[in-house]
Amino acid sequence: MPRIRSLLDPGSVTLHDQDLFSLDPLGFQDSRPYPERLSAAMGKTGQTDALIAASGTLGGIPVELGAFDFAFLGGSMGSVVGERITRLVERAIDRRHPVVLISASGGARMQEGVLSLMQMATTSAALAELKDVAGMPYLSVLTHPTTGGVAASFAMLGDVILAEPGALIGFAGPRVIEQTIGHSLPEGFQTAEYLLEHGMIDKIVHRKDLRDTLERLLRLTTRQPAREEG
Repeated sequence: MPRIRSLLDPGSVTLHDQDLFSLDPLGFQDSRPYPERLSAAMGKTGQTDALIAASGTLGGIPVELGAFDFAFLGGSMGSVVGERITRLVERAIDRRHPVVLISASGGARMQEGVLSLMQMATTSAALAELKDVAGMPYLSVLTHPTTGGVAASFAMLGDVILAEPGALIGFAGPRVIEQTIGHSLPEGFQTAEYLLEHGMIDKIVHRKDLRDTLERLLRLTTRQPAREEG
């Protein structure tokens, strides 16, 4: 919620789909049963899952915004996260609003297995509809870390992709990649700065400058006039 409040105009925020809760379709248990982990995460964060979906205005521009809470099971993407993002995008299509998603995630949620991996396709398909049907932009903001199935799907599909300084961004970890390809990786291989240098993202933006940057991009991509000063 602090992230959403820092970006959306005061008094404009409406939360959505807070009544969606993860189930335990696989009866998954590692050192603790999955339902216990979910309950502990809810108590720790005050949230019902790892993504908060909201409608509001940013600089007076109507927008559908989603933000991850990394404290909720490492921001992992399970069925509820995928469903919230999909519904967020569907609202944007119906209302002809742009979408902003702020990612902070370790990737797909292992406790939900293939049901979690399916969210990569579901969210990506919804975002394709946003452009094809509504003609609205999608701005993606990558924070530390953005990895796994989130980085491999909707997080890297933005019309404009921003990242915070020093953010870790990638699919698999460096050790896994090195063991797979049999070569050492360049220094800083998965940092925002390296990805900017190699054309994978568009701009690095400090958190204190994010609201102003998003407003300028929203005005540009939705063809709205610049806000008058004074």
